[in-house]
Amino acid sequence: MKLFIDTANLEAIKRVADLGLLDGVTTNPTLVSREKMPADKLYDEIAKVCSGPVNVEAVNQDADGIVKEARDFHKRAPNFVTKVPCFEEGLKAVRRLADEGITTNMTLVFSPAQAILVAKAGAGYCSPFIGRLDDISHTGMDLIEDIVTIYENYDYDAEVVVASVRHPLHVVEAARIGADVVTVPPAVIDKLVKHPLTDVGMKKFLDDYAKIPKG
Repeated sequence: MKLFIDTANLEAIKRVADLGLLDGVTTNPTLVSREKMPADKLYDEIAKVCSGPVNVEAVNQDADGIVKEARDFHKRAPNFVTKVPCFEEGLKAVRRLADEGITTNMTLVFSPAQAILVAKAGAGYCSPFIGRLDDISHTGMDLIEDIVTIYENYDYDAEVVVASVRHPLHVVEAARIGADVVTVPPAVIDKLVKHPLTDVGMKKFLDDYAKIPKG
């Protein structure tokens, strides 16, 4: 399972890259707005740090506009992947872009029915937002399980990206189910690393090392 970081913060991206764990980056306009930097400049800086897919959001609401945005991103860096919401104009755009060999990530997916359309349109990635389903008392991981099963049934090419991750158990469940990618906020990555027993064990080892007579 690939690990993407869900942020537009350069320092957070660099920190995960330094760990050797960075497979890709996902951004959205909300995340970009927090960084107080022009979006194009920020995207270029992220692409310098991450050699894997850098997911950037299309903001046009019609197919022609989305296609133009995606083409422009693709020209600037081959690892840019354009995120497109799952709606009618988005599906039109994704089909056209797939025919041109431009990779897209269809987002804001909340049902197996939408996921089928995403795969048939030719998207490279399908991003179900599980945390938002959990927020309204649905079990988001059930959706991931359904999509993974459907895609395996028909050998669809789209990779399943578990998005809107809220906590480490989402990551573990995604791996159990067999999702292709999980995109994780920096705070959740920190929680994946930390375990109280690890801290206790390290302290014990260091305390005992200090007791060893020095030659």
